[in-house]
Amino acid sequence: MEGSRGFDSAGGRFSGEGVVDVSVFYDRQEELEKYEFMMGEARGRLAVTLDALTDALILVGQHGVYCTSARNQKVPALDLQAVLANITGAKELVASVMEKLRLEKEAAE
Repeated sequence: MEGSRGFDSAGGRFSGEGVVDVSVFYDRQEELEKYEFMMGEARGRLAVTLDALTDALILVGQHGVYCTSARNQKVPALDLQAVLANITGAKELVASVMEKLRLEKEAAE
């Protein structure tokens, strides 16, 4: 059925186009456990979020090599530039929250 969503045996969700959408808690379980142990639950999850955003930046950057601006072939298309800028901004926000949490923890000790 086109557009229908189902579940596979690993807990992933099918988008209807053959793509499996797996929960980040399942997909990045080992990373989450590692960073949550080292940094605590909140900062550990934020660290994994930064990793996921970095992965997204890499994928969009690779796509930008093939999908260039019509005006300037040396830069990514405008929509990709917007995606890159927003992901970079999100990474900055997450990093600032991680730093604030670290400083609050140090102040409490």
